[in-house]
Amino acid sequence: MLSDDARSLLHTAVPTAAAGAIAAIVSGVVAGGEGAIGAVIATLVVILFMGIGFVVLQRTARSLPHLFQMMGLALYATQILLLFVFVAVFRDTTLFNPKAFAITLVAATLVWIAAQTRAHMKAKILYVEPEAAKGDKGEKPENTGSSS
Repeated sequence: MLSDDARSLLHTAVPTAAAGAIAAIVSGVVAGGEGAIGAVIATLVVILFMGIGFVVLQRTARSLPHLFQMMGLALYATQILLLFVFVAVFRDTTLFNPKAFAITLVAATLVWIAAQTRAHMKAKILYVEPEAAKGDKGEKPENTGSSS
């Protein structure tokens, strides 16, 4: 993973973890220990699912850039479906409070998406790859535009 990707992942995961901690405190006050456990589990699920998706999407962008947009849409649709499946499977559990779990899952997902959007907007991304070969040899770059 490149340092830019790691930085983007960090700028995305930290706000999500902070939102999960707040949700755990609120859920603990409202629903007791089971609520806090549900909020923590939901936060970990979001960070895990979205983090894996982020890594997959970055690798796709580097190796198959022409599939980047399609992969992004397919990946986000798959992640949302998996989160819904996760909620459906654990809706009747006694390990934690399902309402606190579901609300935290949605809130942490929204925080992740907002933080990822912000990290992407703040990133310094080159639109054109600089040509190192000509600049390193001291040669003058060719003029490929019109001469007038």
